[in-house]
Amino acid sequence: MKFAYYPGCSADGSGIEYGMSMERTAKILGFELEELEDWNCCGATSGHNTDQLLSLALPARNLAIAEKTGMSMMTPCAACYSRHRHAEHVIQHDPEMKKKIELVLEKELQGTSETVSILDILANKIGTEAIAAKVTNPLTTMKAACYYGCLLVRPVGLTGFDDAEDPQTMDKVMKALGADAIEWSHKTECCGAAMVTSRPDVGNPMLYRVLKDAKESGAECIVTACPLCMLNLDMRQAGIEKKFKEKFDLPIYYVTELLAVACGDDPKTAGINKHFVEAGQYLQTVKVRAAEAKAAAEKAAAEAAAKAKEKAAAAQAKAAGKSTDKAKPEAAATEPDLKKIEAFKTALTKNPDKMAAKLVDDPARAEILATTLDEKRIAKLAQLMASDMEKAKKAANAFVTAELKKQGDCQD
Repeated sequence: MKFAYYPGCSADGSGIEYGMSMERTAKILGFELEELEDWNCCGATSGHNTDQLLSLALPARNLAIAEKTGMSMMTPCAACYSRHRHAEHVIQHDPEMKKKIELVLEKELQGTSETVSILDILANKIGTEAIAAKVTNPLTTMKAACYYGCLLVRPVGLTGFDDAEDPQTMDKVMKALGADAIEWSHKTECCGAAMVTSRPDVGNPMLYRVLKDAKESGAECIVTACPLCMLNLDMRQAGIEKKFKEKFDLPIYYVTELLAVACGDDPKTAGINKHFVEAGQYLQTVKVRAAEAKAAAEKAAAEAAAKAKEKAAAAQAKAAGKSTDKAKPEAAATEPDLKKIEAFKTALTKNPDKMAAKLVDDPARAEILATTLDEKRIAKLAQLMASDMEKAKKAANAFVTAELKKQGDCQD
């Protein structure tokens, strides 16, 4: 999988960690980024606030270069993505404006280039299963607020890869990394963007509301895919805390940074050490909690397996007509004592008359028993005497009766 890569102006400046982690993400997941030759600034906010034609011609020039590659163009920046998608739409649906753009650029536009977001690539083109398969350091126990901002999924007619009100692509990616993507209401609200600088009276409350809602919704960090959102949430967080007298302590991450870390990269390699709000310590906390959660899960699984095995054994014993608990006591109660057996054998051998009298009440029959005891009968009687004397007496009388019958048959 290969894309024409439009890094945008922030990738080597205010959003350098985004550029670093973007390259690592591509390498980890196995897709190729070929940087667009001779690309120019898309104009972002300044362009469309200054001149409509200029705001379209700037991204259109990049699209014309991308057309020659025959590849879709990926741009990580939300503003760049929005401006290029807007230019695409105009080129494809406004023939008159398309001609004006072509005159400015002095080149013909085919309108075949497609700009794609990194979230679209991760969730829809690569897929969360493939991402999860690469995870070696899962972000288990991380509570993340996935922040899309106002440009990645709106307007629907220009984007369309996710729901405009409740987008899920970043949430799905974070879940694939092992994190808990919390539900919150400000995931597509504006952070104030450039108004935090030009109109802080308007922009600062917007930024404050995003941070506040994330915190109150249970987030321990915020994840974004927009350099300007990152700049506001990370760099300006301390100022917002001071102004509104409320502490947030929310680390801010690019989704690509966390993907790289979850797939085994050192946080510094992903650029996390370049943040304003300390972000490395929280990752360590998550790592410790993840290890504890794994150990607890393994223990619970082992206990469950042991209980299941015990239950299966009990069921098997019950099916055989015996319970596991009663099997051993019964065996102990009915198993003859070997020492007793040997003692009775000795007594029957050495004192047959005395022992016969104990087994048979009638003296004449006792005498017959004593004179007919052989090794086999002694063994049988000794075993019965050790476990059940009444059975031994019955057996002894049976021996005598059999002997008398035998003698009678011989006389006949």
